[in-house]
Amino acid sequence: MTEPRRLLVLNQFAAAIGDPGGTRHRELAALLSGWDAIVVTGNRALMSRERRVTDDPHLRSVWVTAYEGNGPRRILNWASYAVTAFVAGLRMPRPDLIYGSTPHLLTPLVGWMLARIRGVPFVMEVRDLWPDVLLDMGQLTDRSVLYRALRVLEQFLYRHADAIVVLADGSRAHLVDERVPAEKIHVAPNGSDVDFFAAPDTRQNLRARYGFNGTVAVYAGAHGPANGLDLLLDAAREVRGELPELEVVLVGDGVEKPSLVERVRRDRLTNVRFLDPIPKTEMPALLGAADIGVHVLADVPLFRYGVSPNKLFDYMAAGLPVLTNTPGEVAGIVDEAGAGIAVQPNGLADGLRAIARANSDQHGLWGEAGRTYLREHRSREALAGRLERILDDVVDRSAR
Repeated sequence: MTEPRRLLVLNQFAAAIGDPGGTRHRELAALLSGWDAIVVTGNRALMSRERRVTDDPHLRSVWVTAYEGNGPRRILNWASYAVTAFVAGLRMPRPDLIYGSTPHLLTPLVGWMLARIRGVPFVMEVRDLWPDVLLDMGQLTDRSVLYRALRVLEQFLYRHADAIVVLADGSRAHLVDERVPAEKIHVAPNGSDVDFFAAPDTRQNLRARYGFNGTVAVYAGAHGPANGLDLLLDAAREVRGELPELEVVLVGDGVEKPSLVERVRRDRLTNVRFLDPIPKTEMPALLGAADIGVHVLADVPLFRYGVSPNKLFDYMAAGLPVLTNTPGEVAGIVDEAGAGIAVQPNGLADGLRAIARANSDQHGLWGEAGRTYLREHRSREALAGRLERILDDVVDRSAR
């Protein structure tokens, strides 16, 4: 048999299956049949920022600095990963391809540097359209030195990558508008595994485990500026008198969580509860106990076409009716699948009313439609096959 090719993946925030956070690259690494993949990740979790240790054979963790908030220490955290991942990449056996994933651009920069030193192709994965998303969120101005430097770096990487992988069709169109050659860009979106999200116990037992009563709308994910969770708290405040049986549960962590917790206390939002982050392996139990899966993002123009949200697909895989406030491509997926309700960024209250007041038969129809859509269009196996074809093509072309 042919020896598998070696793939080196750089993603500072990649998580093991049993950890909270993004498991996309870890899952795909195990599903690439013709590749032996190692993912280099930082040793601090994205959401909790706590040190983590893993013995996962597909993951190699490297030291990164601690940080709080979005200030200079976070930039130092990114830089520390760039240095330690670079050293790790030099020490590992020569790969056949190096794959560097954003959001921050230092990771693909290290990927390009290693690829040139090791003499192998480089693929850049664009998960967030930096730095434009920082501009749209008001964190940078287009006249700032940092923004201009990031734009130069972004364009450099687009030019020098052997191929670019994006997670959404809208991101592909955006890069084409940026004059990136269309033939260089490939779409490999997020997805989920319906079988993985089968409820592990009876609904009654699962609800008792989490103390759920009435109708429970769950948000499970990062609590950061991009996630727009103030919009969800606005909606909870608006409907609390109309829907006394509805509870909004936010699961996860992030730099915005302390201020969100303080706002709930200050506004006396008794219909909102926070839970700590949970590992991916516990998500089927949590979602099996809930009634609604809420996907929410800040009202940022780029999010209308440039995201492929894992949590949305996880809700669908678990058979939950979904509510999203993200117009454009994400809303289009929900509508095409018939998996729930899509509203405008400030329309979450109306969405909560509509789903909470729907009968159980309608909930069942939404849930089954979401599962069917995932099986047919977004299974992890299908997406791994798509990515493997991209990687094989890049290596084969570079060998000619």
